[in-house]
Amino acid sequence: MAFSLLVLAGFYPPEQRAVRYADELASALGGRLVLLHAHRASLFDPYVFAGDTWRQQELAQDADTAALLRQLAGQLQAPATVELVTDLLPDLLPALAQRYAPALFVLGLPAAGQLSSGQVSIAALELLRAAHFPVLLVPEHTAAAVPPQRVLIAADRDPFALAPHSQPAADLLRQLGSEQTVVHVSPVEDDAGCACALRAVQHSGLVDAGHYQDLRGCLHPDPASGLLAAATEAEADWLVLLARSRSYLGELFHRSVTAAVASRSTSPVLLLPVIEPAATTEPAAAAQATLSE
Repeated sequence: MAFSLLVLAGFYPPEQRAVRYADELASALGGRLVLLHAHRASLFDPYVFAGDTWRQQELAQDADTAALLRQLAGQLQAPATVELVTDLLPDLLPALAQRYAPALFVLGLPAAGQLSSGQVSIAALELLRAAHFPVLLVPEHTAAAVPPQRVLIAADRDPFALAPHSQPAADLLRQLGSEQTVVHVSPVEDDAGCACALRAVQHSGLVDAGHYQDLRGCLHPDPASGLLAAATEAEADWLVLLARSRSYLGELFHRSVTAAVASRSTSPVLLLPVIEPAATTEPAAAAQATLSE
């Protein structure tokens, strides 16, 4: 069954890079693209008081943008459609997911030193993480193979289950047929922790039971630096990070391990929402009630 990738599209380098990468991936695997353009991404609708007339007027002014994006869609290798919205809002994300059933949302990361909370891609990432959607982040200088040949899955001792929206992303990972390595980073040697990490990944449904996963321990005092070192050593084309609710800290590019890895990685980073074992009995309710990493 063909998959779709929903890509935040625009005319600046991060968005253009994301579109190119997503096009290569979709064309290689027989998927399709949705080019999503938004003026803003926010928690609140700016037209809630002004009325929908103002929204329609703003959309009407996007005729040139829409024409250029449709022209771009026609030049891509994979089949592509265009979706224009004025504002990417929390209640719009489920509607987009239902309409297009994307395996992943794809975002281009701004260059190091150019991160700003006002950028649409950064705000969109916060919304997607909070809504528990899987996101593929494409960094500035990526030379990873497309489709990825080697995937590094970062895991710790704790068991997990896939969040509801993560299942299509897991299906896509299996479709890749790539070499899979599970890495466990710790400040001291911890073979038992490595074994627990591998078991957690295998029992989660993220990987095929019959597909071999390599296991690698990484000795490093800093989790982010350790993961990046392991990715370099393994020559990983993708780095998969489990987005756990308990480790979400709110400031994306300042305090979390995910932030540090995403901002420094030279390979695409897949943020995959997962839920804790206590929440697996009611995954749908848990996904609505918790925030992602």
